Amino acid sequence: MKNLNKAQHDCCSMNTDYQSETKSMGDIIYTCPMHPKVQENSAGSCPICGMDLEPQYGHNENDQAYHFMRKKFLIALIFSVPLILLSMIDMLVGHPVAQFISPSMERLIQFLLATPVCIYSAWPFFIRAYQSFARMRLNMFSLIGLGVSVAYCYSIIAAFFPEFFLDAFKDQRGQVAVYFESSAVIVTLILLGQLLELKARSHTNRAIRELMKLQPNTARRIEKDGTEHDVNISEIKFNDHLRVRPGEKIPVDGEIIEGESLIDESMITGEPLPHRKSLNDKVVGATINKTGSFIMKAEKIGADTLLSRIVQMVAQAQRSRAPIQSLVDKVAAVFVPLVIVAACITALAWGFFGSEQNMAFAVVNSIAVLIIACPCALGLATPISIMVATGKGATLGILFKDAQAIERMRKVDTLIFDKTGTLTEGKPRLVKIITAHNFDENILLSLAASLEKASEHPLARAIIDESHARNLQFKKVRDFSSHTGMGVTGIIDNKLVAIGNKLLCDHFGFSNTFDSLADTLRKEGATVMFIAIEKQAVGILAVADPIKKSTKKSLTELQKLGLTLVMATGDNHITATAVAHSLGIKHVASEITPDKKQALIKEYQSKNAIVAMAGDGINDAPALAQADIGIAMGTGTDIAIESASVTLVKGDLMAIVQARRLSEATIRNIRENLFFAFIYNSFGIPIAAGVLYPLFGILLNPMFAALAMSLSSVSVIGNALRLNLFKKSS
Repeated sequence: MKNLNKAQHDCCSMNTDYQSETKSMGDIIYTCPMHPKVQENSAGSCPICGMDLEPQYGHNENDQAYHFMRKKFLIALIFSVPLILLSMIDMLVGHPVAQFISPSMERLIQFLLATPVCIYSAWPFFIRAYQSFARMRLNMFSLIGLGVSVAYCYSIIAAFFPEFFLDAFKDQRGQVAVYFESSAVIVTLILLGQLLELKARSHTNRAIRELMKLQPNTARRIEKDGTEHDVNISEIKFNDHLRVRPGEKIPVDGEIIEGESLIDESMITGEPLPHRKSLNDKVVGATINKTGSFIMKAEKIGADTLLSRIVQMVAQAQRSRAPIQSLVDKVAAVFVPLVIVAACITALAWGFFGSEQNMAFAVVNSIAVLIIACPCALGLATPISIMVATGKGATLGILFKDAQAIERMRKVDTLIFDKTGTLTEGKPRLVKIITAHNFDENILLSLAASLEKASEHPLARAIIDESHARNLQFKKVRDFSSHTGMGVTGIIDNKLVAIGNKLLCDHFGFSNTFDSLADTLRKEGATVMFIAIEKQAVGILAVADPIKKSTKKSLTELQKLGLTLVMATGDNHITATAVAHSLGIKHVASEITPDKKQALIKEYQSKNAIVAMAGDGINDAPALAQADIGIAMGTGTDIAIESASVTLVKGDLMAIVQARRLSEATIRNIRENLFFAFIYNSFGIPIAAGVLYPLFGILLNPMFAALAMSLSSVSVIGNALRLNLFKKSS
């Protein structure tokens, strides 16, 4: 866990008023939605911008900040309402309040009503304002603290020491105007805005909280003596045997070792129909067992389960910073000091060039400038959209690694695909066996399977599975050797047996009469392997990997978006060309090794292309890391997922289309937020300064400035929440 430096940590601990009412949540990390590098062990405020920290993984403990502000708001409301009524009645013709109490008593009552609001309720604002000036990190609370304290302190002096003021400050009754009601109402309205903001911000974490709710609390563990009992999910250990009964959620990721059932995996795949799982099949934690009962072996527990990793990836992406945010930070860094300067200029201008009430207007307008210019909406514009977008992406099966991936996804113009497991199902099947003369195909298959049993090549699984299906016996292999990019060899029954591609035959000088048949099968999209005994080819095996059902439609949609599509595969050129042609892909790189995939991406990048690479295997990891955007299939290897910027949970290429459109919608949403924030401040500050007064006699009361400031932040959050309406294309 990373923390700020000690000085920042000490400053953050100064917020004793807040932290005294909140408890440390142990391993829960609190962070700032605007500054994700800020990470603390307990609730508090951000030492940079002053905003409330919130739990990193969407825990409900964030309600503490809401209840804290709610208590402050209710106290402020209780005292502000009678204060406003008293002030409004006194404004009526004839000053009716003066008929019952003296002006000095009226001001004393106003002071007594305003003080709980401006001291107790506003205290968190003053603490954060003080911290901002102490660290010279001016923020929205710097302006709020200045505005409220100036209005309140000015009113105290005006109420109890009027002799200190010149006649220019006094009205027809010889009284100096006080602004107790303004200072109190400003605090009340800002607290209301904070409440609305906290409530709205809690919705941005809804996706994480919903994911966390999927995790079951208990599991039924089978002990070594055969007894069974329920245990807490945190007590499950690697290789524990667990019984899953009908209707129960699967507790962790693992493998079925006894029984079978229908599993509802809609949480992962989005598909409503359950899948039948039996012996040796993998199951995913938090999916639902529909019918049968089975025993499983725990393989991934705690933070290693797929559900936990999804939550972690979403949370990490939500707290990351989009490149566009750096521009906002630079603007905000100079914005607050400029606002303070603008408030001073406003006060001086009204003091020297205003009306007969110039001094009073100088105070009021400068306070209005300070309050209305609070840059909270500006700071929230980018991170709040990123938080909502990553949560929405998770519900669609799209996991963005960080905010940069969301921003860059829309710029991709070239998309390179691996074939196996990306365009295809990644489950090759043996489709044809051709033997020389009268050579028995079962013997041929048995020899091939015996060799491939020691191989890790994905095509080997198809040969082995077919051998199991035919109940063939595996033979003992000596001197096994793997020849990268060509095939494997070994000694079986004292004979040299080889299985591989044409390169293997050419390299060892095997006699081969199957070239024409092999080309025919390749044109049909199959991968062909030659089998040779004692340097004489005796047959060929054709393995085909079915194209995913969604692949062709996905590629058509991607081409409509203007992307250049490239297929990069280690397959033979004829096979690769046949598959690419059937899918409408014009650019093909065949017989390509992992390092050449990486070089291919560099080549496109050298031509100023923004390249995305989609793959699922260990051999795709270098290319995924090299690409501007690496896209990993969630059905692939862990190393591929770690190397990628985007993970498609169920490996459906249609999700790339969704990711592209979600990226475009998010950046559009951020720009709308920034537009609203900039326009708001561009118009708000001059109006607060009083530019409309000479022409229309309009001045902006600081109370309305506070309301406008609060609503501006809420409007930005509300606009960001519209991303939840983003719909999945059919």
